[in-house]
Amino acid sequence: MKKAIYAGSFDPITSGHVDIIKRGAKVFDKIYVVLMENTTKSHLFSLDERVRFLKESIKDLGDRVEVDVYTGLIADYCNIKDTYILIRGLRALTDFEYEFQMATINRKLNKEVESVFFVASNEYTYVSSSNIKQIAEFGGDVSTMVPECVNKALIEKYKGE
Repeated sequence: MKKAIYAGSFDPITSGHVDIIKRGAKVFDKIYVVLMENTTKSHLFSLDERVRFLKESIKDLGDRVEVDVYTGLIADYCNIKDTYILIRGLRALTDFEYEFQMATINRKLNKEVESVFFVASNEYTYVSSSNIKQIAEFGGDVSTMVPECVNKALIEKYKGE
């Protein structure tokens, strides 16, 4: 069985993330979508909300995709799941620089880890969780950039502001 891990903070999950997961599911038999909990980082959405958004956004993929939460190094999580392929998405050259560094670090921490890069589909090259939050905060329409459950949550979150 070919297994892979797709990790992130997913605050919030975007249509670009969903696209990478769905494309990854065509290549791998099982994907662990791991919400990495970084306690030093402040998030717009709670851990429970982000897990719910993830599950709702990929429910059509069934048991081939499993949502998990982990606090720690992804290189260690690979050992726990006996899965050593990390899926990463690339939108632009600046992403490549960061992802190259992360791939190198993860390989240094765990020599079994390999990173596989999926180039973002054209319609998502500009989409990032940070941009989504900023657009939504000022009342912009992000409905084509995020799953419906996230869009509703963003509207609700910024409704009173």
